[in-house]
Amino acid sequence: MTRPPIPNQTTQLHVDPSVIDLGVGQPQLSLLPLERLGQAAALRFAAGAHDFLQYGAEQGDGYFRLALAEFLNQGYGFPVHPDQLFITNGASSALALICTLYARPGDTIFVEEPTYFLALRIFADYGLRPVAIPVDEDGLSVTALEAALQHSRPAFLYTIPTYQNPSTNTLSAERRTRLVELSREYDFWVVADEVYHFLQYRGAPPPALGLHAEQDRVLSLGSFSKILAPGLRLGWILTSPERAAAFAHSGLLASGGGLNPFTSSIVRSLLDDGGLQTHIAELKQVYTQRSETLANALRNHLPEANFHLPQGGYFFWVRLPGNLDARAIMPHAEQFKVAYRPGAFFSTQQGLANYLRLSFTYYPAGLIEQGVARLGRCLRSLAP
Repeated sequence: MTRPPIPNQTTQLHVDPSVIDLGVGQPQLSLLPLERLGQAAALRFAAGAHDFLQYGAEQGDGYFRLALAEFLNQGYGFPVHPDQLFITNGASSALALICTLYARPGDTIFVEEPTYFLALRIFADYGLRPVAIPVDEDGLSVTALEAALQHSRPAFLYTIPTYQNPSTNTLSAERRTRLVELSREYDFWVVADEVYHFLQYRGAPPPALGLHAEQDRVLSLGSFSKILAPGLRLGWILTSPERAAAFAHSGLLASGGGLNPFTSSIVRSLLDDGGLQTHIAELKQVYTQRSETLANALRNHLPEANFHLPQGGYFFWVRLPGNLDARAIMPHAEQFKVAYRPGAFFSTQQGLANYLRLSFTYYPAGLIEQGVARLGRCLRSLAP
């Protein structure tokens, strides 16, 4: 029997080096802090303790939650207690756990339109039925939400309130307050995916929805994937102490122990010595410059496209001129060795056809410029 060759791919993403894929929502490999994490790991191993190699405490290592709470106190600007934190394998595993504990197959959930397209795949895995609520320049439309609540009661609403993926819009402070009021009034959960909150480039966003996590029906998700390294698979849910303890009592945790105690221990070193804060500051400097490069490239090479300069996060949300269908022209873009993510990916209704999402985090400035130039040539070649 002939066995298939063993794949040599080590990362989720594999991009043809001849293609500039501006749709990639990941950090560039050179921006991942290999040396800083290596020093943190060496420090933890040098301490001589063995406990972080054992099954972990179900809610997450207590020392790590203490250090994380202090980091969030400073970053969010409001008190966070370690007992409010449940440690996860990133925001994706948090979503999966919430789907298990807070919804049942066939339940209705509300999502933004547009929304993070891979979250839609997680919800589909659990048999949930998404209903779209529109987003505008001030984030989720609470007027549309209130209208939808007259006809349907969701198990939860999934929102990305700060530097939304893909629209990059941020939910205003007034709408955040009204959203929490509606969740209380209509008895649904708000699942706030706040993974971009610390990546602000031009002004500060409103306080994270985690501000309401202890007293109200809010589950605030955070992750080190965007601010440190995706391969760590480490994140958190900020909620009330009672709900955090309830997460810890699930069968998954009873069998396997707390999620990622090994990585938690290493990251704790970066929290304790300020290394994470330094790394975030470096990322913000790089991403600020790259976002300006992408904006200027769009103005130069796609002057008829519509977009706004994002205040933070990873993305540009670009509306193409005329009736161009971003998904339909993807094969044509391949001929120009450029790629993106079409707007239809981010729609529950296969709408948003003339939108596309571009990212400025994976490539250096020169390749961002080249990629947009290729996209511009591609679109011009389609002109009658």
